[in-house]
Parts: sequence; C-alpha cells; structure tokens
Amino acid sequence: MKSTVLKNIFTITAAVLFVLSVQGQPAGAAEKAGKAEKDAKAAAKAVAQSPDYVIGIEDVIEISVWKNPDISKTVMVRPDGMISLPLVGDIKAAGLTPLQLRDTLNEALKEYQETVVTSVIVQEINSYRIFILGEVMSPGTYTMTRRMSVIQAIALAGGFNPFSSRKIILVRENGSNMAEKIYIRFDDIVDTDARRDKNLILKPGDTVFVQ
Repeated sequence: MKSTVLKNIFTITAAVLFVLSVQGQPAGAAEKAGKAEKDAKAAAKAVAQSPDYVIGIEDVIEISVWKNPDISKTVMVRPDGMISLPLVGDIKAAGLTPLQLRDTLNEALKEYQETVVTSVIVQEINSYRIFILGEVMSPGTYTMTRRMSVIQAIALAGGFNPFSSRKIILVRENGSNMAEKIYIRFDDIVDTDARRDKNLILKPGDTVFVQ
C-alpha cells in the first residue's frame, strides 16, 4: 500500500512541476496533459485494487462467486449505497472495503450453499469526482484516487492555458441552498508563508474554476 501511495504522489508531483516550468508552451502542455490523464487512470486502477480502498457510490464492482455464475455479476453501487444480487437481494456496499464486502456476501450466501468462495474487485472508481473548468488545457470531470490539492488538480487538467489570469474560484457544496465560493490567487498557492497558504485539499463534488 505504501509503495502505491508513494507512486501516486510522485506522479502528481511531477505534473505540478511541469505546470510551473512550461508556461507559454501550449502544444507541449497539451501532450503532457494527455500523459497525466493516462497516469491518473493507471493510478486509479492501482488504488482500486488495494484492499484498503473504500467503495463509494457509482463505483463499478465485479463480484465472482465460485461455482455460482448466476450470482456472479458486475454491478454499480446505487445512490443509496446498495447493490442488488440474486438470492441475497440488497447489500450495502458503499463505505466498505472490497474485503469487508466479500465477508458480508460470504455470510449471506452461507444460507444457500455450504462452501462459499467470493471475490470482489473494483473495476471503476466513480465516487470521487471533481470538476476542473475554465482556462486550463484540458477542462472536464476528473476522478481523484487520493487526497488532492487545488494545484494538483490544475496540474491534472494540464495546467493554465495562455489566456489564464491565474485566478481561481473553488465552488463547494456546503449543505445549504447556496454553494460556497472560495477565491484563490495562484500566488497564494505557491507562497511559502503557511499563513497565506490557499492550496486547499479538495472534496468530492468540488468545482475548480480557473479564470
């Protein structure tokens, strides 16, 4: 697990360094952005295979039950956090690790067969999405595979494009009818003074709008 995390950190850190060093080279930035996206997908796959990964809503999981193909399914976690399988019905999946879900399924299936051998594999991580819009090289929806800061998110989207003023608005749902807007200057992100640090850690559903 530690080696996987370190690899992911290295990938994202390298992308950040690229953003800081290739301003004014949009063609090269676009190429690097594509590579960063591929690296992020590879990191997501590695994290999904970790036994410590916590399953979330809209994640796609593959469930295989030995000698029982009728129950073996690939399913998406519903908005209520549940999945449905033949015989066992609705089972809570969100908030569990793949191993915990496997144990839950094994216990539920003991009623129907004496020997139960089940595997749970996360095929797609869809539960930790952020939106990066505005003056970046590759705006769009991204799936985070680990804790990510504002500058790391911008790096994931290929960095600032030549038209950017490097002003950032972080839009975050706060449980009320009005979303919270946090205004950030790029200089505040890279400032070495911790008291002015605005390199916030993102939450699922956050929107980073770059002006």
